[in-house]
Amino acid sequence: MEERRTSSKGFLLGLLAGGAAGSIAALLYAPKSGRELRKDIRKKSREIINETEQYAANTKNRAAEIISDARKKAENLILDARNKADSITKGTERLYEQGKEFVADETARIKEAFKAGVNTFNDERKK
Repeated sequence: MEERRTSSKGFLLGLLAGGAAGSIAALLYAPKSGRELRKDIRKKSREIINETEQYAANTKNRAAEIISDARKKAENLILDARNKADSITKGTERLYEQGKEFVADETARIKEAFKAGVNTFNDERKK
């Protein structure tokens, strides 16, 4: 993508430079007096400067748009990542609590079963 931008930039600069050179050559070879020639050269110079300034302004505006779009996309990606991280954290906390409850319930059940087994053993021993 970078190579494409560089070649586009080079093409546009070449187009502007070629246009300027062609305009100046046309003025120099046109049969006019020195005063008219200088006037035409000044006029063409102003036109070229204006075109160059317009090109620079358009490029600056487009770069600002691209940067703004990239910033928005980055902000959205960050927000999405935070939301996913929060969701994963909450899910993990929920699973941890469920596991903790399960272990506590099973521990209580095993203790009761063990107590019942001890009581049964003692009752059988007494017989």
